[in-house]
Amino acid sequence: AIDLPYNAGDRVALMINGLGGTPPAELYVLYAKAHALAEARGLVVVRNYVGEYCTSLEMAGASLTMLKLDAELEKYLAAPVETAARIY
Repeated sequence: AIDLPYNAGDRVALMINGLGGTPPAELYVLYAKAHALAEARGLVVVRNYVGEYCTSLEMAGASLTMLKLDAELEKYLAAPVETAARIY
């Protein structure tokens, strides 16, 4: 069992970050499993991110980040943003 500071009904953002050498298809497999586990614990995944956000020179593997959301954080995550490399 995993001891998380989350309760059933909490709204969360879930990120799977590839470290540089993991194919996108594998990242989506990890996301599917993480999403299923979160929902099984009663969490509501309202934002998801799958990709290479912070890499380490073609390192194999991935990281998982989950953020408990409140109304303010949801508003900020939904806001459009432009960066030098991507537009979300």
